[in-house]
Formats: sequence, structure tokens, C-alpha cells
Amino acid sequence: MSKMATSALASILLIAGAPSVRAASSEADFKAAYAAAEAANKQAGLLRDQWTTTAATVAAAKKAADSGDFDAAVASSREAEALAKASIFQATSEKEAWKALEIR
Repeated sequence: MSKMATSALASILLIAGAPSVRAASSEADFKAAYAAAEAANKQAGLLRDQWTTTAATVAAAKKAADSGDFDAAVASSREAEALAKASIFQATSEKEAWKALEIR
């Protein structure tokens, strides 16, 4: 992966891990964040580049929501969305990156 791609990927993951200024999250907040994570993960699947860590994080979000911990559920959903978007970025950048390789 190129240095610029690595930097972009690191930025995406850093933003996803940034603490939220909001107070307690609601079930509606979770549903919105979870839907965004699921949509991004589905798009990654269409590119055939889903990461296993994304699936685990989506499952953790669902488990936290089922137990009523919507703050953790929203945080996990946002992390899962960031992971899915990072896998999409990886898939699309590597789709073209191979052309830059030197053939010997």
C-alpha cells in the first residue's frame, strides 16, 4: 500500500476512534449508526473485501444494544462503519495500484 493510502486509512480509523461530545446515546442513535455500518459493510462485500474485524465489531454493537448499552453500541457501530469504509478504500485503491508495479 502506498504511503498516501496508508495515511488516508490511518486518518479514517483515527476519526472513527475520536471520542464523541454527545451525551448518552439513544436507541434511535444506535439504529442510525448500525444501519450506516451495515450499509458500508454490504458495499465492502460487493467489492469482495470485507474484513473479519468489521463483522466482529458489528456483532459487538448488536450485543451492546441488546443489553441496553447504547453508548457502547453506537461507538461499536461507528467503528464498524469506519472499518468497512477503510476496507472499501483498500479495495478501490489496490484495484489500480497493481498497475504501478514493476514487472520483471
